[in-house]
Amino acid sequence: PAFGLFIFTIARDPLRIIILIAGAFFWLVSLLLSSLIWFIAVKASDPQDERLQKGLLIFGVMFSVLLQEAFRFLYYKLLRKAIEGLVALSEDGCSPISIQQMAYVAGVGFGLMSGAFSMINLLADALGPGTVGIHGDSQLYFLTSAFMTMVLIFLHTFWGILFFHGCEHRRWWEIAAVVIMHLTVSGLSFCNPLYMGSLVPSYLLMAAAAAWAYLLSGGSAQNLRRFLLCKC
Repeated sequence: PAFGLFIFTIARDPLRIIILIAGAFFWLVSLLLSSLIWFIAVKASDPQDERLQKGLLIFGVMFSVLLQEAFRFLYYKLLRKAIEGLVALSEDGCSPISIQQMAYVAGVGFGLMSGAFSMINLLADALGPGTVGIHGDSQLYFLTSAFMTMVLIFLHTFWGILFFHGCEHRRWWEIAAVVIMHLTVSGLSFCNPLYMGSLVPSYLLMAAAAAWAYLLSGGSAQNLRRFLLCKC
């Protein structure tokens, strides 16, 4: 999905490509910092204490989510300054790209890098050792992981739109909603290997976030109906 979003909506515009790469970089830095803190916490704790290690894992996931959203806010601030610079340099006093378009491209950048790392981890697990489901566990690990990766890519795209809109109009409850949804989706991963317990709520949240982002972007039910019916 990220490849399709990139080809059809971003690849033809050099400015959008730059924004996407920068967004991916911000996500990557947030992951690096959260991984470093989690690694230090694990090394400083007792590896034999399973309850403590599970608690540290939950802490690491939640901290990573909060750090990602903090970097999303920093990226919004950076892009806001960039718009002011673009307006100052333009001849007509208008920015060549709107904040809504920046929000979408930045969200795709976050989702693209998130999906890339998810696939890398999945491929690393596929190398072995072991066989999926050999002890009677579900054999749908790789399939459900692929679907979860897809939903995270789309969610990051929608979250980017919602988050930037909340920052732009000072609607802090929209920002809080994004953080809560992100924490929820990440927390649902602890339901595995009960995959339906994580996939179904995640896709429902994706549908809600998609509808919300569509409306905030200026969409309407009439426009959606015309699009589905291929009417100009």
